[in-house]
Amino acid sequence: MCRLFGLTSEFPVSPMVALNALDVMREGHDGSGVGLFLRDLGGPFEEMKDAPILSGIFTEDGIKRLDGYMIDMGFLTKYKISIKTPKVPPPGVPKRDIYLIRAYEYPDEWEGMAKAEKERRLLEIRLALQAMGREKQDMIVFSFWPDTIMIKEIGDPLTVGNFLELSNENLKARLIMSQGRQNTNYAIDLYACHPFFIQGFSTMTNGENTAFVPVREYLMSRGVPGYTGFYSDSEVFVHILHYMKTRLGLGVEAYKHIITPLQDDHLEDHPDGMFLKQMKRTCRKLIIDGPNCIIGVLPDNTMFMTQDRKKLRPGVVGGYPGMYVFSSEICGLDAVLPERDKQADFQPMHLDTVVVSPDHREVKICHQMKKLSLLH
Repeated sequence: MCRLFGLTSEFPVSPMVALNALDVMREGHDGSGVGLFLRDLGGPFEEMKDAPILSGIFTEDGIKRLDGYMIDMGFLTKYKISIKTPKVPPPGVPKRDIYLIRAYEYPDEWEGMAKAEKERRLLEIRLALQAMGREKQDMIVFSFWPDTIMIKEIGDPLTVGNFLELSNENLKARLIMSQGRQNTNYAIDLYACHPFFIQGFSTMTNGENTAFVPVREYLMSRGVPGYTGFYSDSEVFVHILHYMKTRLGLGVEAYKHIITPLQDDHLEDHPDGMFLKQMKRTCRKLIIDGPNCIIGVLPDNTMFMTQDRKKLRPGVVGGYPGMYVFSSEICGLDAVLPERDKQADFQPMHLDTVVVSPDHREVKICHQMKKLSLLH
């Protein structure tokens, strides 16, 4: 199993908080890798919310190729954090040249461009850079999106965080997702490391999806350029979330009904039974198989946790207005918010989705048997 940690806060928090929580939960992961997703950034990024930020790992030659490509596209550097590491990394952490976080000015010709077109082009650039990197093995690109930073690496999470000096005051965020990986594959590909990302949506999962192949095939048939890669059976969860919102126009409450719909007899008495029956038929190829605990973030900074029907992976949400924590284990929650009202902690069962809205003020419990407010 892996271990998950998410945080949604009204003030920026260091990612080291998340990595320390993963360290408390280390019995649930083997220290073979870590992934970080940072959103609603603080520090110098606070003043450039609309600037696209590129996150990745590069060789010296990769940086040169990146610079040439971005200049040709008309992008100019606005701000950057380059992490050049010592020649000898800690045990278990690969030697890299540069970890890069770079915010860009948009090309002049993008002035006045429609939001949807801008988002499409940002996606295409990320995919192009990833393809370039795979060809020459000189760049690994995790994200290219406004107000978003992603960092992934092989090795023990806390060791990686200290090695990269992620306590840097310029690297704080109000939304953080982190995963401590347990390696279930022979070789580790960083593109298979959670969290996964597409156009402002991100998810991470503790579990397995044995329905991966039919779900992947359906998603690939939708004609969306970003539904590619699939280095992990869990990567489809972010694509399903993206499809639900951008193609079907549904809110987060519908996510559970798509990935693990209710049995037909339960739909007979459901207040939205007719709609949910139709959605179940339409989206039947997106039904997953688990067990899985999923934590996700929407572009509007809503954070949620849900379980599939098997409910064999741990998960708990707790906190207070202004800060809530999503954690695989209560000890991870205790490490960050020991002073909270522990009686208000909630552990979602197989029918629940826990949602904290962008204002960080309260926890909402969406139950599959209750009437939904599906359209946003």
